Amino acid sequence: MKKLFTETEELIKTHVLNESDTQTIIHGEECSIYKMENNTGEGIIIRYSVFPGIEILYNDIHMTNGVRHNATPRADIIEINHCRIGRFECEFSNGETAYLGEGDLAVNVMTNVARESWFPLSHYHGITIAVDISLATQVLKQVSNALGRGLSFDLFSMKESLCQGNSCFIMRATDSIQHIFSELYKTPEDLKSGYFKIKVMELFLFLNSPEITAKREERQYFNKIQIESIKAIRQYLIQNLHRHVTLKELSHTFNYPLTSMKLCFKEVYGSSINTYMQAYRVQFAAQLLRESNDGITNISYQVGYQNASKFSEVFKQFIGQTPTEYRKSFCLKGGRSVL
Repeated sequence: MKKLFTETEELIKTHVLNESDTQTIIHGEECSIYKMENNTGEGIIIRYSVFPGIEILYNDIHMTNGVRHNATPRADIIEINHCRIGRFECEFSNGETAYLGEGDLAVNVMTNVARESWFPLSHYHGITIAVDISLATQVLKQVSNALGRGLSFDLFSMKESLCQGNSCFIMRATDSIQHIFSELYKTPEDLKSGYFKIKVMELFLFLNSPEITAKREERQYFNKIQIESIKAIRQYLIQNLHRHVTLKELSHTFNYPLTSMKLCFKEVYGSSINTYMQAYRVQFAAQLLRESNDGITNISYQVGYQNASKFSEVFKQFIGQTPTEYRKSFCLKGGRSVL
């Protein structure tokens, strides 16, 4: 059994993590901790063994650029990802790009090899369940026999059903997904070993349901050039935070059709351009309130508000306090962020 766990971890490190960019901080049979780091930030991944052939990885990422992947295609390995907070972008070797937002679920077979991954919002928290189907099937068959009739885990059929045509299955946030994953984010340490087994089996039963395939997301495809243009637009906007750039101006400046620009921006960043920039302005203003002595009127100008009263109104909608209250509460907390 120990040998099977070791084999599983090596497969996961090779095909799910990128060994060249991942440093092992702690290595254990049941739990390991890895660190990724580059010039845009760092990420911590905690791996737990569930069954031979099944691993759960907790991803706590604070970076923009992720990693380049170079794993050999494997038809017997699938990866199930759930996004709790933030946003995840993955480009596959066939040129397609998949995005996960908060609450979304994705299932991908490792013949659909990822080329590169990014984190558009510079943070991502989620769970990866990596499955070596051949190893896991042997163990789950024993579990099924022990628990009795009516319990079946056909991982091969699940893969064929969800990843038709070597594609990545994406299902947007639902109450069912939330129910399965929410408790995995707050499992007490002493209960994890047994609880992981129960939740993984629940997830496999859920994904084996014929109704799930029908919920496959039909999405518009954007090529890499379009996506890179959207990222350039976002960078242009934050570099010109002091002024309000109209959508028509953006469309003209970047030679990007207005409708396509709006659709692609929402695909990459998960919200409309105006909504995204409003939130960005407030968060940047909160940082200035914490880290500078600039007056509130001056800060409102820096983030694009000519009217300090309007700025205070929008700030309170997002933060729950006026800028003055926020700065005062931050000082009272001894300089610790309340965001």
